Amino acid sequence: MSPLLAFVLGALLAGVGYRAYRALAERLRRFRSSETLARNEVTTVSQVLHLAIQGSPTGITVIDRSGEVILSNPHAHGMGVVHERTLNPEVRACADLVFEDQETRSLDLRAPTRRPGALVTAVTAVIKPLTLVDDRFVIIYATDESENVRMEAARRDFVANVSHELKTPVGGMALLAEAVVEAADDPEQVEYFGGRLHKEAHRLADMINELIALSKLQGAEALPDMEPVAVGDIIDEAFARNQLAAENAGITLIKGKDRGVQVMGDKALLTTALTNLVSNAINYSPNAMPVSVSQKIGKDGTVLIRVTDRGIGISPENQKRVFERFFRVDKARSRSTGGTGLGLAIVKHVVANHGGTISLWSRLGTGSTFTIELPIHHPEDAPEAESTEEDSASPIRKAVSRVTPRRKDKN
Repeated sequence: MSPLLAFVLGALLAGVGYRAYRALAERLRRFRSSETLARNEVTTVSQVLHLAIQGSPTGITVIDRSGEVILSNPHAHGMGVVHERTLNPEVRACADLVFEDQETRSLDLRAPTRRPGALVTAVTAVIKPLTLVDDRFVIIYATDESENVRMEAARRDFVANVSHELKTPVGGMALLAEAVVEAADDPEQVEYFGGRLHKEAHRLADMINELIALSKLQGAEALPDMEPVAVGDIIDEAFARNQLAAENAGITLIKGKDRGVQVMGDKALLTTALTNLVSNAINYSPNAMPVSVSQKIGKDGTVLIRVTDRGIGISPENQKRVFERFFRVDKARSRSTGGTGLGLAIVKHVVANHGGTISLWSRLGTGSTFTIELPIHHPEDAPEAESTEEDSASPIRKAVSRVTPRRKDKN
């Protein structure tokens, strides 16, 4: 074989070998890549940064001097900082100032432009240079302050409402005490004003107890230790507490069929919630009209406890507010029956703390139905529960039990 032929043949073999090597390397790279994707592995710093930004609970947006959005994450869009690649006008105006002097600024956005149904109502945006060595970019950090704003507003309203509501019985007690002193020589007047004073004192005590219970239900304390509770027992106890008031009003309490189900919860709190519903039904029903409590097995393993009255009913505009603190459908009637305006607020929070929901159906002149929906407890799902029966009650449970208002029988 001539040297030239050997050289050509070697070159051809080398070319074929190189191509085979490239093909094999490419197949190996694709195999490793597919294997990496199958394992959802992150292999580069850019992937790490991308995932960190996109998954951040803080809205992040980077813009240039022209206002073009270079980078943004889903939370920035959800908070209304960016909408369809367009920056919020208020944020843009503030960002222009940051571009000018390179100083960090903060901006509060109230009810920003957002998608219908979104829950974001208050946003705080911190706008600052992306880096001090390059003034072409600005970064916006946005945080959702809706819950903080709502809680602060609720706190202010709560303090204002409590001050107003406590002022009424305290002022009345002062006037009644003054009347008792002035009528010291008239036994009948002393007895009359003394009885009124006694009634106002009890109403004030009820309000304070319910405020304490409500503060615990809304606070950060742990829930009491839960245990299986028979729904029928809760209804029986609620009826027992309201029996005298029902008899005085000529109202019959009707109990529906017992479904024999249990729920996990605190019996004292659940009884208090149902007692409040039955008490309201009695207070807002005409004399001799029945009040019924029924049970129904619902979907998804829940039990529905319904309290139905044939009373005055609740208007559609008031149905959304009945669970607010101190809200009364009929203020004059509520005060005459000794109501504090806190009963339904307590019911709402007790039910929520037990993983349930409460709903209302009502029609003016026809009556109302309050429905508590709670998850059913199945004993076979927790066989270990028997080993804890002899455990002593926790300090929190004892504290809540002490302050749980038990509505006394009222005439």
